[in-house]
Amino acid sequence: MKSSSVIRALGLPALALMVAGPVTATTPSDMVQANLMTADGKEAGTATFTQTLHGVVISVDLKNLTPGPHGLHLHEKGMCAPDFKAAGGHFNPLDAEHGFKSEGGYHVGDLPNIDVLADGTAKAEIFVPQINVAGPDNGRYPYTLSDADGTAVMIHAGADDYMAMASSGDRMACGVVVPPAK
Repeated sequence: MKSSSVIRALGLPALALMVAGPVTATTPSDMVQANLMTADGKEAGTATFTQTLHGVVISVDLKNLTPGPHGLHLHEKGMCAPDFKAAGGHFNPLDAEHGFKSEGGYHVGDLPNIDVLADGTAKAEIFVPQINVAGPDNGRYPYTLSDADGTAVMIHAGADDYMAMASSGDRMACGVVVPPAK
């Protein structure tokens, strides 16, 4: 991911996280992971969700993807099978419009695009202030990834233009966010 993309989409706190290095959880309930698969069944890497004092840092380590920019979103249901459409729409507990550039947006599940390198790999860290990994909320980060129907992380075939819902195209890779052990 290009640093400028993260800064424009999320502001200065995202830059501080990128510079600070890897984020570590303090307890097992502070971290969850999703193993992503492509539509043709190849491993596509992992997304690790680490709780911080002010939200969640999502660390993606991806592979076997087509080079270029791709939309990255959290989806409302923790299901990828029988097809990626089982994940439903974007995680949107505020019933907002889609996109960082929309006046009535954005979805809580709208994330910055990721840039996949020529070798099919990508790594990025993204800060999401409104979510938590374990629930129930404590008012600081009210929307949990571990609700009754779970959450999925989705990579789309094209880049999100941060306005039009369909701009990022088909669903290319999906992973179920596995709730933490209780």
